[in-house]
Amino acid sequence: MSDVIKVIRQALSGHQQDYTSGSIRRAVVLASIPMILEMCMESVFALVDVFFVGRIGKEAVATVGLTESVLAIVYSLAMGLGMAATAMVARRIGEKNESEASHTSAQSIVIALVLTLVVSLSGALLAPKILEVMGGSAQMVATGAIYTRIVFSTSIVIMLLFLINGIFRGAGNASIAMWSLWLANGCNIVLCPILIHFYGLPGAAMATAIGRGIGVCYQLFHLVKSKGPIKIIRRYFTPDKTIIRNMLKIAWTGTMQFLVASASWIAMARIIAQFHDTAIAGYQVAIRILIFFILPAWGMSNAAATLVGQNLGAKQPDRAEASVRTAAFYNAVFMLMVSVLFLLGAEPIVHFINRDPDVSAIAIQGLRIVSLGYVFYGVGMVLTNAFNGAGDTRTPMIISLFVFWTFQIPLAWYLAIHLGLGPRGVFTAVLTAESSLTIVSFFLFRRGNWKKIGV
Repeated sequence: MSDVIKVIRQALSGHQQDYTSGSIRRAVVLASIPMILEMCMESVFALVDVFFVGRIGKEAVATVGLTESVLAIVYSLAMGLGMAATAMVARRIGEKNESEASHTSAQSIVIALVLTLVVSLSGALLAPKILEVMGGSAQMVATGAIYTRIVFSTSIVIMLLFLINGIFRGAGNASIAMWSLWLANGCNIVLCPILIHFYGLPGAAMATAIGRGIGVCYQLFHLVKSKGPIKIIRRYFTPDKTIIRNMLKIAWTGTMQFLVASASWIAMARIIAQFHDTAIAGYQVAIRILIFFILPAWGMSNAAATLVGQNLGAKQPDRAEASVRTAAFYNAVFMLMVSVLFLLGAEPIVHFINRDPDVSAIAIQGLRIVSLGYVFYGVGMVLTNAFNGAGDTRTPMIISLFVFWTFQIPLAWYLAIHLGLGPRGVFTAVLTAESSLTIVSFFLFRRGNWKKIGV
């Protein structure tokens, strides 16, 4: 027991970890603990958000769902850039080149600021049109546009929160990333019911923006005052064409990887919208609960990305591969337990979040169908992030493009609308596509081309 406590304390200590030597299992555990806890808080935030919004009404839940379906574009940009930062920073740390790791970090922030300015203005100006195009009713557009406008206009905090956490993870200091997200979402959980009480649905958007803004301030403090390997100074922010070009080369395919998946989710939401607001709300409740349990597993996959990046930088490709296999096994075991939980306990879980019987019926159905492939998802997300950690964001992008756009979307339409299965058809398409993605990723991972990528 004392050894376990010692490992946990080391993982959460806030100090840089070197994953290029020693026990691989210990390295996976050290990297995973803060990243899993980081994603646990993100999953709690997703669930708490829909919990409080659900008290307003199903139109409010549907508004949040449709907004976040489009906001996935911002998340995609943030994750793509954060992924590039993790890969490049981890590689430089593995090479023991801390000054270049810091320089790379500053350049990624410059890129983020420019990108977010464009997205924020566009989303804020087009908020009503976004809900309309996504299939929202006239009443939803009238009451929900202000929520959508606030969310998009404050998207800079989303971008920086994800990006800077990617920097810390690449540097082997995942505990700072964890604490920043815990602080951000902890503040949101406290503020959400208070601001919803005074301002209604727009209060939920304000609470999220304020909470994430506090998290970003915490990140920036540690970047400036850091005693670790990443030390941000003013001259590092002068645009460097070489670093920006290399980062964008990784980031654009990483962003496209998530955009492809996000566009698929937007299409899923649009298909669900054919069955009116109750179906949309049920779908969103199911997705939030599914995400609640997927995000901790995503933390394990983020750990795999850091381990791959640092070990490739240290010229240890075999150790990088062994780290991925270990992380994939642990993730599969966790997701198997979640599958059993959903199959046996979907009803009480959904009823705790939403009390509308029609909405709950759709959500319960979704949980039981999608969770059948959870073991596949657990392995697949580790393999995908292993490619990303190596800087090979192109391979997952191509896989996602094929699986989601040419397979999942047509299958969902065919099952839901043509065969008349409704939401059940959409959930079945998600199960089939995600499982297929894992199988394809496994065969490409075994080929080993990702070990030869230069960053």
